Amino acid sequence: MNNLIVSPTALAFAVILVVIALAINLKEKIGLERDMIIGVIRAVIQLTVVGYVLTYIIRVNRVWLTGLMVAIIIFNAALNANKRANGIPHAFVISLLAIATATLITILLLVVAGAVRFTPSQIVPISGMIASNAMVAIGLAYRSMNTSFHDQRQGVLERLALGANLKQASKHIVQMAIRTGMAPTIDSAKTVGIVSLPGMMSGLIFAGVDPTKAIMYQIMVTFMLLAATSIGSVIACYLAYPRYYNSDMQLSDRNGSKQQ
Repeated sequence: MNNLIVSPTALAFAVILVVIALAINLKEKIGLERDMIIGVIRAVIQLTVVGYVLTYIIRVNRVWLTGLMVAIIIFNAALNANKRANGIPHAFVISLLAIATATLITILLLVVAGAVRFTPSQIVPISGMIASNAMVAIGLAYRSMNTSFHDQRQGVLERLALGANLKQASKHIVQMAIRTGMAPTIDSAKTVGIVSLPGMMSGLIFAGVDPTKAIMYQIMVTFMLLAATSIGSVIACYLAYPRYYNSDMQLSDRNGSKQQ
């Protein structure tokens, strides 16, 4: 394999790209310069810390350390998904359960099939890809449900008044939320290899792996992410939608008042 080395000089030149993006942002008065600067600083700090941590975990190669790292990834993914919930009760617990289930089931199937080995160098990156995609899907699903329950409030109330149960009254909204959550992953699968060369495939090619083998890994990742986002979105949506109702089966507004 070829050794790919990014020198400090190359990174310094890469900063110019960030400066260009900031200049465009300032010129057009978009207002994202603060977020961009914070994002860059956090990315550098977080990736540096993670790099040293992963180096230690890979060198030690202990099952419990690998499991702990996976748990930390899932926990942080749930925290970030919870931020998109906009007040849905118990959203963190729901997100944690959904992301953990999607991640662990997918990893288990990959290990049993022999696609990956339970080593930190393979499990940690794979779990990060799965959890991050499930996190994004669940966050989008939450936003979709919040918007739909607000915009379609009258329709939900009418279905309830006509005798529909909570699942029947919410079915269309839940289905829409799941589709919204899965849409980016499905779109990515449709365009992979034509529009985009994803990170894992590009990384393997950079590292000197034969492109045909890199493609096989990318196909595996594509299937893996489709399954994970589907599992995570379905679990999160079906656990979250009852939270829009109170114990009397009434649709509650976000301030807690009841609507007949």
